[in-house]
Amino acid sequence: MTTVAATPAPTLSARLPGLGLAFVIALVALWLGHLAPLIGGPVIGIVFGILVRNTVSPGARFTPGIQFAGKQVLQWSIIALGFGLSLDQVAKTGLESLSVTLITMSAAFVAAWGLGRVLGVHDQLKVLIGVGTAICGGSAIAAVTPIIKPDEHDTAFAISTIFLFNVVAVLLFPLLGHLMHLSDLGFGLWAGTAINDTSSVVAAGYSYSHAAGDYATIVKLTRATLIIPVCITLAVMVALREKKKGAADFSLKRIFPWFILWFLVASAVRTAGLVPGAVQPLIHQLAEFLIIMALTAIGLSANLRRMISSGPRPILLGFGVWVAVAVSSLLVQLAIGQL
Repeated sequence: MTTVAATPAPTLSARLPGLGLAFVIALVALWLGHLAPLIGGPVIGIVFGILVRNTVSPGARFTPGIQFAGKQVLQWSIIALGFGLSLDQVAKTGLESLSVTLITMSAAFVAAWGLGRVLGVHDQLKVLIGVGTAICGGSAIAAVTPIIKPDEHDTAFAISTIFLFNVVAVLLFPLLGHLMHLSDLGFGLWAGTAINDTSSVVAAGYSYSHAAGDYATIVKLTRATLIIPVCITLAVMVALREKKKGAADFSLKRIFPWFILWFLVASAVRTAGLVPGAVQPLIHQLAEFLIIMALTAIGLSANLRRMISSGPRPILLGFGVWVAVAVSSLLVQLAIGQL
């Protein structure tokens, strides 16, 4: 039996061109994201990456670094986010909002599966849009990407779809909240469970009231922690599928999302008070930049022609899942008398 030698990993010098390109674009996206917080640096980064990929079309020498940034740097960004999440800070609010959060998550996954089948959207894109809508937008998509290994254009498409409905939610939710005469806590719980990206939750919450903004932010942080069990569940599902197919290199250890374990360690370090207050803003800024750089690299790998060829079905899927989450959140609150 012939043994195929493993392909050696690219050297640092081979990765430098692609890493440098992603780094420079990410710096610009970070700056513009601070000027336009409603859009945010991650979305700007991935859009710029797509534009560069499909206009300038960087050569093959950039590929190793771009791939490294889109995978390893992506995992580092998730770990760095853990240092900004104190588990005891969100425990009380998390327990209060857990029933609504779990039901809206379930609604998102059921809608993504059912509507995705009706629309003919393939499994990986259904997972990306479902997870992004159910949990925390681009961060959740970034977390599951190393596990399910979708095509780069699917990741870019999912993030762009999530962003579209984030913008709609920021503009529409406060108006609807006032029309429905929601309380500050009711609106905060609605925004925190039904809007995807943290910056969009903050923008919608504080535009309603200060109390609503405080509550929505903590609910959103609690909701973000659920990416951990979701990632582990997906990893087990992928592992079982590989085993069922008889993959020769099947290994649960290989496929397990170890970066999520390090994310938990980082959160525990923050919870234990081992991260000095003066350092926390720096870690937050580092995490923000790393995720922008990683998503920029994903954009640099995305084929725009393939995204366009997907047609309107992924957008319709994103819309349907978003509506399912928003409506289920309100219905649960109405049922428990928390509006």
